Formats: sequence, structure tokens, C-alpha cells
Amino acid sequence: MNPESQNSKESPTHWGTERQAQVAEIVRQEGHAKVDDLAQRFGVTTQTIRKDVNALCARGLLRRVHGGVELSPVTAGHYDLRRILNLGAKRAIATAAASVIPNEASIAVSIGTTPEMVVASLGQHQGLRLFTNNLHVAMTAQRFDNATVTIPGGTLRNAEADIVGPTAVDFFDSYKFDFGVFGVAAVDENGALLDLSEEDVRSRDAIFRNADTRILVLDVSKFNRKAHARSGMIHDVEQVICDTRPPEPICRMLEQADVTLTICDEAAA
Repeated sequence: MNPESQNSKESPTHWGTERQAQVAEIVRQEGHAKVDDLAQRFGVTTQTIRKDVNALCARGLLRRVHGGVELSPVTAGHYDLRRILNLGAKRAIATAAASVIPNEASIAVSIGTTPEMVVASLGQHQGLRLFTNNLHVAMTAQRFDNATVTIPGGTLRNAEADIVGPTAVDFFDSYKFDFGVFGVAAVDENGALLDLSEEDVRSRDAIFRNADTRILVLDVSKFNRKAHARSGMIHDVEQVICDTRPPEPICRMLEQADVTLTICDEAAA
């Protein structure tokens, strides 16, 4: 098979392609990348890589500099950048989460790019009722046939396109859900669930209180990150879906609490 066709995995969605996601990840990690080096790394032509770079620059995620590209100065916490980082892992997690959600389910969905990807994987389900405080999630779900989408009123947090604060908490507390799907900013080594703001925590807590089955979706990088707002423990949920095996102390904690742990790369083996 031609290397370019093997690696392209083109997609028309705002998530971009696997290769674009990998280019963005390389630039984020290394600070700078040359087009010729990227082409050699992926086994494609420089023309092909330039198309990927042009697409990422057009979205404001990268910018051209002499001899290559670097992250745009405003990109560090950019939602669109977070969308495509670890894209393959997020797709695997989303597919696994979608497989445990039946038709006709009511689902509360938190903010975050991985929960958004889970919703994007639910397009073939029928009769879903989705409740979310994130407009990215709502706009993804509104394209589905036979699904209803409910969102709260309130003030929009522009950077994340979500509604937080008392309005969001009251919104989630007004319903009972079959499933709650949420991510976190980080997981502490002791299993504590961490987020970047108290507002995020309060919204997640409201989903926690009102969902019969709580599904935490996260990639393994979250076990190496730091965040300051704490609420809940990883063993408080019913299911954890991760791309690769979490640290062993976390795995033992989940096993002792009888939490279902789905590890995507082991399930696919």
C-alpha cells in the first residue's frame, strides 16, 4: 500500500486527520518542526505535509516560521488544539464508550474534548436524550436523527464554549440520567479527580449525583498532569475507559472497588 494512502486517514470533520493530529503533537512537544523532517517522518511528500500544515495554520493552531512551523502564540490552551491531540486515543475511547450506551438512553455529558468525541460516536444510536452544558457537544449531537438535545441557559464561557456556574449545576440537578459521561483535567496518584476550576468541579459533581451509571473517559496522559480543583475519587464511578493501562496502583484501586475498567489497546489486541 502507498505510504501516503496508508497514513492519511482523511476526515472532513473539525477533528482533522490522524496525521494532522500527530503533526500538531510533534510541534507541541518539540516547539518547532521543519516540513522536510515531517515529510520524512511520515513517509509522505513535502507537498502532502504542507497541506496538513496549511490546514492547521488556517485553524490558528500553528504558524509558519522560517524553515518550518511552530505553535501559534494563542494556542496553548486552545480548544481546537486539545481536540486533535491524542486523537487516535480519543477515537478508541469514544468507540468503547459508545458500545456500552444503548438506544433510548438519557445521557448527561460534561465539557471536554473526549466526552465530545464520545458523543460524535453515538450517531447511529436511536432515541437518545442528551443533556450538556457544552455547545460543542450540543452542536455535534444536533445532527443526529431521532435524538433530543437539551442545554442550560446562562452566560457562555467563551474559551470552552460552555455554560458553568450555578445555572449549569441547577440544570443537571433538574434531571435523572441513565448515563453520565465526563472527563477530568487530571487524576492524582491517590485516585482523586482533579479539574482546572471550581466551576468545572461543581458541574461534574451535579452529573455525578444524578446519573445511574457514571463513565469516566480519559487518556493515560491525565495520570501525569496537575490540576488544583479536587472532587471525587476515581473509584466512585461505575466505569473507566482509558486508551492504555493506567498506573498499577490505580488499576488495583479500581479492581478493589469493582469498577469496570476498559483498556482500549488491550481490548483491540
